[in-house]
Amino acid sequence: MKNAPDLPPIWLLGTMATSWAIGRFVPVAGLGAFGDWLGAALIGASLALILWAGVWFWRKKTPIEPHHAPKALIVEGPYRVSRNPIYLALVVIALGYALRQPSILALLPVPALWWVLDRRFAQVEEAGLRRAFGPAAETYLAQSRRWL
Repeated sequence: MKNAPDLPPIWLLGTMATSWAIGRFVPVAGLGAFGDWLGAALIGASLALILWAGVWFWRKKTPIEPHHAPKALIVEGPYRVSRNPIYLALVVIALGYALRQPSILALLPVPALWWVLDRRFAQVEEAGLRRAFGPAAETYLAQSRRWL
């Protein structure tokens, strides 16, 4: 799939599809009602985090799409706690979705999503911040965590 878009939500959907398939076709016990409740809570909190982080992109008038040059260094809001709150939220959405599946093995694809988002997006974006903002980016990167 040479021309497929390389975007984090696409990777999330692939992870969720894999978790769904494992949940449906690998008969291992899940967490039942507790998994449903916890998964829904994690998904809801993650969607709120994405919205909060997205507001900062809008306020700073910088592109939210990966692989675009940043126009502003965002260090406020959720970016005080994590350099990648949206990617963190995507991983937690995948976790919440997997918890809602009828097999605990549906959790297996979640670390792979984290790995892809870290290597393919977060590390690349940090290099872009260094190029665009120099010492200000270095200070921010040294004072904040990539994930949590």
